[in-house]
Amino acid sequence: MKQRRLFQNDGGNGITEGVIWKQLLRFFFPILLGTFFQQLYNTADAIIVGKFVGKESLAAVGGATGNLINLLVGFFVGLSSGASVIISQYYGARKNAEVSASVHTAAALSLAGGVLMTLLSYFFLPNFLVTMGTPVEILDLASTYTRIISLGMLPSLIYNIGSGILRAIGDSQRPLYFLIVCCLFNIVADVLLVVGAGMGVAGAALATILSQLLSAVLVVVTLCRSHQSYQLRPREIRFHGAILKRILQIGFPAGLQSVLYSISNIIIQASMNIFGTDVLAAWTAYGKLSDLYWMIISAFGIAITTFTGQNFGAGKYDRMRKSVRVCLLLSLIATVVLCGTLMLGARGFLVLFTSDETVLEYGLVMMRLLVPSYITYILIEVLSGAVRGAGDTLIPTIINLTGICLLRVVWIWFVVPAHNTVECVLFSYPLTWVVTSIVFVLYYWKGGWLQRCIRKSGIEEPV
Repeated sequence: MKQRRLFQNDGGNGITEGVIWKQLLRFFFPILLGTFFQQLYNTADAIIVGKFVGKESLAAVGGATGNLINLLVGFFVGLSSGASVIISQYYGARKNAEVSASVHTAAALSLAGGVLMTLLSYFFLPNFLVTMGTPVEILDLASTYTRIISLGMLPSLIYNIGSGILRAIGDSQRPLYFLIVCCLFNIVADVLLVVGAGMGVAGAALATILSQLLSAVLVVVTLCRSHQSYQLRPREIRFHGAILKRILQIGFPAGLQSVLYSISNIIIQASMNIFGTDVLAAWTAYGKLSDLYWMIISAFGIAITTFTGQNFGAGKYDRMRKSVRVCLLLSLIATVVLCGTLMLGARGFLVLFTSDETVLEYGLVMMRLLVPSYITYILIEVLSGAVRGAGDTLIPTIINLTGICLLRVVWIWFVVPAHNTVECVLFSYPLTWVVTSIVFVLYYWKGGWLQRCIRKSGIEEPV
C-alpha cells in the first residue's frame, strides 16, 4: 500500500507498556465521563420534559422511541466498530499506511451509513410506533420526536466513528472534552426550547440534534488537524477494498448483534406498552437511571477492546490476558458500588423524573428486581470486548444472539403470556445475562480464539 505523505512518528500511549491497572484506568475514566455526558443528552431531555411538560411527553421521548432509534444507530455503530479494532491493531503494530487507509475507509462508511440511516428513520420509524402498540395518548408526541431526531443521524454517526478512531489510537480525552461542551450546550438548548419557547418534545429533539452537529464538527476538525497517521484528509475519503472487507468481517457481526439486541428490546417494549402510560413512564425513568450502569460497563468494554487490540497488534499476548483479568476486577468493584448507590437512593433518583406516585411505585419495582442483577453482566461485556479486540467477533456474536436475544424472545412469547405481569417481563433480563455469562466463560478459556486470530491477522509478532 503506497503511503502518500510522511507522518510524524506515532508515540506510545501506555496501552502496550506500563502498569496495566493504571493505564487501564487512565484510558477508562475519560471514556466513562464521555459516555456519561453522552447519556446526559437524552437524560436531560427526559428530566426537563418530564418536569415541565408531563408524563405523556416523558414516555414519548424515552420508552416509546429509544429502542427504535437504537435499532438503526446501533447497527452502523457496531459495523464501524470493525474500523476501531483494525485501527488499534495497525496502530499497535506501527503500520502507518494501513492506519491512514482505515481512517478514510471509516469516514466513507460514516457518510454513507449516516445518509441511509436518516432516510430510513425519517420515513419508516414512526410507522413502527403503531406496530409496537404505543399508547394512543403519546403516539403523536413520539412520532414528532422520532422524525426530528432522525435528522441528526448523520452527525451522530460521524461523531461516533470519529471518536472511535481517536480511542483506537489511545486518545480517550478529546472525545470527553467534546461531549462535555456538547452536553452543556444541549442542556441550555433544552431549557430555551422546551421551557422558554414552549416547544415540548419537538424542542427537546431539536436541542439534541444541534448538539450532535456540534460534536461532529469538533471531532472532524480534530482529525483533520492531526499530523499523525490517523489524520483525516477529506479529499482522500473513499473505500479501500481490502480494509473495507476487514471492517465488515469484524464489524458486521457486532452490528447484527446490536440490531437483534434492539429487536429483543423492542419486543419487551411492546410487552410494556400493554400496561399503559404509567408503566411506560416508569420504564423511561428507570432506563435513564440504568444508563449509569451501562455507561460504566460499556466504558470498560471499549477500554478492554482497545487494550487487547493494540497489544494484539504488538504481539504482547500475555499482556492481553493480564489486562482482561484486571478489567474484570475493576468492573466488579465499580458495579458493586453503583448498584449499592442506586438501591439506597432509588426513590430519590426516580423523583428527579416525576412526582406521580403510581409511576414512582412501578419504577421502584423495576429497580429492585433489575439493579442487583447487573453484576451478572460483567463477564459478557469484558470477555466479549477482549476477543473483539483480537478480531474474533462471529462466535461471540452467536453466543450473545442465542443467550440473550433468542432466549429473551422465547421468554416473552411463551412464558409472559401465562403470567402477564411487569415482573415476569423484567425477569427476562437477569435470566439471559446469567446464561450468556456462563457460555462466555467457557468460550474465553476453552475456545481457542486467540490462536485463530493470530493465524488470520497477518500481523506478525514484533522482533
